[in-house]
Amino acid sequence: MGGTWAKVSSLRLVSGALGLASSYQLYQETHKIYKQKLEELNTLQATFSSSIQKQKRGLEDLQRSFQRCKHNCSLEELELIQQINNQIKDRQNVFFDMEAYLPKKNGLYLNLVLGNVNVTLLSNQAKFAYKDEYEKFKLYLTIILLLGAVACRFVLHYRVTDEVFNFLLVWYYCTLTIRESILISNGSRIKGWWVSHHYVSTFLSGVMLTWPDGLMYQMFRNQFLAFSIFQSCVQFLQYYYQSGCLYRLRALGERNQLDLTVEGFQSWMWRGLTFLLPFLFFGHFWQLYNAITLFELSRHKDCKEWQVFVLALTFLVLFLGNFLTTLKVVHTKFQKNKLKKL
Repeated sequence: MGGTWAKVSSLRLVSGALGLASSYQLYQETHKIYKQKLEELNTLQATFSSSIQKQKRGLEDLQRSFQRCKHNCSLEELELIQQINNQIKDRQNVFFDMEAYLPKKNGLYLNLVLGNVNVTLLSNQAKFAYKDEYEKFKLYLTIILLLGAVACRFVLHYRVTDEVFNFLLVWYYCTLTIRESILISNGSRIKGWWVSHHYVSTFLSGVMLTWPDGLMYQMFRNQFLAFSIFQSCVQFLQYYYQSGCLYRLRALGERNQLDLTVEGFQSWMWRGLTFLLPFLFFGHFWQLYNAITLFELSRHKDCKEWQVFVLALTFLVLFLGNFLTTLKVVHTKFQKNKLKKL
């Protein structure tokens, strides 16, 4: 009986080993096919990317030729040129969407931070997942920064806790700039001042982190923490407001699926903005107030820190960028509304 069980066990072991060997061979063949398909994909991507670049250069040359011909054309020819220019712009937008699925060279900032690493996400699912994770990251860190600012302002009156808070600000804005750059490489259309805003904020937070404790620092500390509390509250309100706007516009097909919430005002945020706009402008002028306060502190007889004047200039840059950009969008929107009524 024992010999029979031993034979059955041996047969099972042999059968299992043969099954594993067969599976291993299948995995090897599948891996070989997978590598072959990857090489084919890389070749196809390189060929397609080169073709798109040639097409884009051809369209740009055509636009320049039309621009030179405009001065010597009749009205009919001008209308025809305008129609062709509109078609060229539509085609350029299509090429932009196509390139979002092709590997491309990183910009200077991503090259400095990540090196020459391909950050292109090749599926819609991966792009949307990364975008949603970016939005959640902004929301969670906004809440953490709000709690940190409240704690530093009202409970923890220590320089070391201030440094932890300022370091968190530096890390937050640095991370945002990297994630935004990756999203832009994958087809997100965020541009202009709202991209630069995070770089300037990173610089400002870094200078705040290096500001040594002293009379000047203590004179500005509470004002800065109060401003941080207000800014976090406004960003929290903006997140929910902009998320609702983007959800509605994406459902209507009026916005790109990779559009992001931003720490400012854009034209698509117009609906129902009468509630939020005063808070935005108040925050902008608080930045100006911070700049004026710091300029006055820089002229104080006991002021020896370089950080005071640099922070004053940085807050002034933030105020000008935020205020003028918001004002420009509001003015453009009013002009469009006037044209619609006419």
